[in-house]
Amino acid sequence: MVFKRLLGSLGVGGPAVDTVLDPISAAPGGTLSGQVNLQGGNADFAIDRITLELIAHVEAEHDHGESEGAVVFDRIAVCGNFRLAEGERRSVPFALPLPWETPITELHGQPLGIVLGVRTELAVAGAKDKGDLDPLTVRPLPVQEAVLEALGQLGFGFKSADLEYGQIHGTGQQLPFYQEIELIPAPTYAHRVKEIEVTFLASATGVEVILEADKRDGQFSEGHDALSRHTVSYADAPHLDWNAEVDAWIRQLVEHRAAYGSHAQHGSQGHSGHHGGKHEHGHPSGPGVGTVVAVGAAGLAVGVVGGMVAAEVVDEVGDFFEGAEDEGEGEGD
Repeated sequence: MVFKRLLGSLGVGGPAVDTVLDPISAAPGGTLSGQVNLQGGNADFAIDRITLELIAHVEAEHDHGESEGAVVFDRIAVCGNFRLAEGERRSVPFALPLPWETPITELHGQPLGIVLGVRTELAVAGAKDKGDLDPLTVRPLPVQEAVLEALGQLGFGFKSADLEYGQIHGTGQQLPFYQEIELIPAPTYAHRVKEIEVTFLASATGVEVILEADKRDGQFSEGHDALSRHTVSYADAPHLDWNAEVDAWIRQLVEHRAAYGSHAQHGSQGHSGHHGGKHEHGHPSGPGVGTVVAVGAAGLAVGVVGGMVAAEVVDEVGDFFEGAEDEGEGEGD
């Protein structure tokens, strides 16, 4: 992006900022790197602090219906306490950790429709001003990729992906929202479930995979979907037969009614009879990316987006970044 002049609380002639992220996408728990480029204004300015905000486009369900908006899910201080001379150009490199639960935005280079951004904030002379907002691309961890690839190999198709505001019962979820990847069922299960939803909660030691089956009438206990949870450690992941593992998860999910609360530590199987909803703040499905795309044995990435869906993603990204930047202009203490 080009330099954005900070006009809100600093006045005309203030410094300008342009944050450039490194082109290699980061992964959850990995390093976000790049540089913040500054251009001095028409006077010297004391820069108190440069902060990067991680922002997500999130959907929420509440008493009055559904809504969507931008949620800041992390704030990271880059540097501060220096003087930017009149007209001076300065670049500040950074390498910062991403939260483990950062949503993934792509699979093998194909966008999932999840919109994340990095917004730069300058604190100058006690005032704060928002700079440019840059799109953030996050690739999956090997465990996440292995699960999605196995689902594709088993005949499941990508439907949509979104971020839902709220907490998942019984987990150690850290962020105020979670990601849902919605899949159309493989032909084997199409008569029993409408769709499968996958949520990943990554940590420093492994990934908890939460599966939810949207029931068809008469297949599960009335009023409840079927859920299951499986935790895989990073140490054990390379040794798993992922197709067999994920197929066993799906069979457990479909065959055991409302099988929420199971822990497949390191890939072992289990289930419990706990019945209940997954979401503390409701369960909005949302259109996500939109079109249902069938895939074959090459994996989910083959059918993630078609031309029409990609255009919808571009429009959504443009609207989100334009709106988020407008909200950030002129903010102060």
